[in-house]
Amino acid sequence: MTTPILLSGFADEAANEKLAVQQYSAFAALGLKYYSIRFIDAGEGIKNVMMLSDAEINHLVKMQGDYGLKVSSIGSPIGKVKLKDVDDGTANKFVPFDQYMKEDVARACDRAEAFGAKLIRGFAFYHPKGTKPEEHIDQVADQLTQIAEACDQRGLTFGLEVEANLVGQTGQLLEAIAAKVNHPAMLTIFDAANIVTQGFTPDETYGQYLAMKPSLGWVHIKDYHDPSPTARIDHVDEASLSNFVPADRGDSGHEAILRDMKDFLPELHKRMTARGADGVFMDLEPHVKGGGQFGGFSGPDGFGVALRGLCRVLDYVGIPYGLRTFEDIKAS
Repeated sequence: MTTPILLSGFADEAANEKLAVQQYSAFAALGLKYYSIRFIDAGEGIKNVMMLSDAEINHLVKMQGDYGLKVSSIGSPIGKVKLKDVDDGTANKFVPFDQYMKEDVARACDRAEAFGAKLIRGFAFYHPKGTKPEEHIDQVADQLTQIAEACDQRGLTFGLEVEANLVGQTGQLLEAIAAKVNHPAMLTIFDAANIVTQGFTPDETYGQYLAMKPSLGWVHIKDYHDPSPTARIDHVDEASLSNFVPADRGDSGHEAILRDMKDFLPELHKRMTARGADGVFMDLEPHVKGGGQFGGFSGPDGFGVALRGLCRVLDYVGIPYGLRTFEDIKAS
């Protein structure tokens, strides 16, 4: 029997005002049991998970239990800062790395522990705009090794997401970074749409998935269809990205990717459970009503459409998954 995957998602995408009650209600109603926490209003206004007060965290931990939810990963922005302190015309901030480790990375680990999560999502730093990402792999690998070690000391795993404009912008770059870091507490996160937005074809996207397989930890699910065909885009204007679609209709080729992943799931399941995770997560981050540099939006309706789109692809390729059942309701 094929190993089942665990469905999760960025719950802030399902909430019109990012209120905790909206996020948890939408996910419970859709039948999801896990969520990734990123932006949330726990009573003191909308905050990134990194900025929550202890009182807000305690409130959310109790509340998520009432809705039958667990946190799959901390949707942290770790690694979305400049690699070097140079003015390159972008608004990205620079933080000295020692300070970043002591403050931001430590806080991300604190959040994971507080929410009972084993996984932290992060990124591979912004290289100076106009320079080649390949030139910066050594420095990035050095910094990510320190992050991986800090996570490992607390029984946590750092997931490096593939995304435009960062040093880790392609599957091959993530493959090179992961090989240099070579630490069990740093895995990679495949996100097909983040590759397609850079002008790559479905075949190239599949090739990048294959490059990431040796270091893969979990997967983000969103898709993209650009009506105006383009070639490779070196710097993506994230504010103007507006063609995100569900996983069953886009240019990523999710069917081929998931068909391959089906045979790989037993190995991946072992890899993730060895790190203390409940299994292999597919984290919906649909952006169907728009996406940007630090998040996206789908609404409760769009999130439902995106979830059903993913379930159609999973059913088609024969990967099992679980949504809430009547037995779950009786047990609660």
